[in-house]
Amino acid sequence: MSYELSDRQRLAMTWWCNPAYERFDGIICDGAVRSGKTMSMSLGFMLWAMSSFEGKSFALCGKTVVSLRRNLLCELVGRIGELGMRVREHKSANYIDVTFSHRRNRFYLFGGRDEGSAALIQGITLAGLLLDEVALMPRSFVEQAVARCSVTGSRLWFNCNPDNPYHWFKREWIDKAMQKRLIYTSFRLSDNPSLSPQVIARYRRLYTGTFYQRFIMGKWTAAEGLVYPMFDPSKHTFDSEMTCERYVVSCDYGTVNPSSFGLWGQSADTWYRLAEYYYDSRREGKRRTDEEHYEGLCRLIGDKKVECIVCDPSAQSFIQCISRHGKFSVMPAKNDVVWGIRLVSDCIRQDRIRISRKCTDTLREFSLYRWDEKAGRDVPVKENDHAMDDIRYFVTSFLVKDEQSFFVLSLDREH
Repeated sequence: MSYELSDRQRLAMTWWCNPAYERFDGIICDGAVRSGKTMSMSLGFMLWAMSSFEGKSFALCGKTVVSLRRNLLCELVGRIGELGMRVREHKSANYIDVTFSHRRNRFYLFGGRDEGSAALIQGITLAGLLLDEVALMPRSFVEQAVARCSVTGSRLWFNCNPDNPYHWFKREWIDKAMQKRLIYTSFRLSDNPSLSPQVIARYRRLYTGTFYQRFIMGKWTAAEGLVYPMFDPSKHTFDSEMTCERYVVSCDYGTVNPSSFGLWGQSADTWYRLAEYYYDSRREGKRRTDEEHYEGLCRLIGDKKVECIVCDPSAQSFIQCISRHGKFSVMPAKNDVVWGIRLVSDCIRQDRIRISRKCTDTLREFSLYRWDEKAGRDVPVKENDHAMDDIRYFVTSFLVKDEQSFFVLSLDREH
């Protein structure tokens, strides 16, 4: 196997056998997307584990096991095979056994999706740990995983793209790297020799605003301003009647807060928000029951044949109401807010969604939906967000059905 490596990639791969870094207990690599940090680090992790231990257990962690297999394991298995390592994968049990030079070790696969994930890794004794995209994992999972590394000589390996500068991982691990005896290095696109100048230029074109600073420049930068500044009413709206091939409805449900339903129709590769139902009990001076909202839903749909209604997952009573009538298929939406915002932003940029000018409350919210600059993390202000939520439900739960679909996370900010 012969690969050209940059100095940072070489550091991520070989620091553990360099006498200059003997006193360090781990390494943190952050920085630009596609800069080669994940593969160089994971190769180094496997080389270290297989040359240092026999019969021990290790952990490979991602946000989910699915994303870990896709983003790290698929390529890693091929690379270590070229080095002479033999891999036996046990997919149902989520671990791999690796044999190399008469040594055999086990590598468990874990997903750190939410706070409950910490329970999955409790009780295991580890000789080493690699956390891929650690900034996407909850603190409880990361700290529990680190606590499992109790074997003498165990070491920690972290990588991530930058996030908010007040993110807990930045404050507790990167800012305290020397105190924790961890190497810290930040990658740039130029640290990946396999990227051509044309590809690097394309990545620079795709990102703007805060996410350009994070994913291209590798900086931990705060989100500011409008959530969807790329939304241009002159470009992303329409007023003509549309003939559509398919129909879907998205719902954000509220009792005191507004309820927002959107009727979507697909024509060619674009989905059009044809009409909206938006009921604000404070504005109207009266609350509506589930049945009254259901009547509004039926009026919105009219005689169109909708494939599915994607609904606010917390609105269990309204989901049951829709199911009880038996007229429409309904499913709870995915509700990962920041991930959903990134996908909606990408759909706007790619002109995959457009909004009817008749949807006045939706257009009003697009002009007011802002990031909470006081929160210390990426969260929108909980105002003017009801149509924004139902659009996000539609994109994440229906338009983007496959989590493995590729999207460019390109999100602007206004200053």
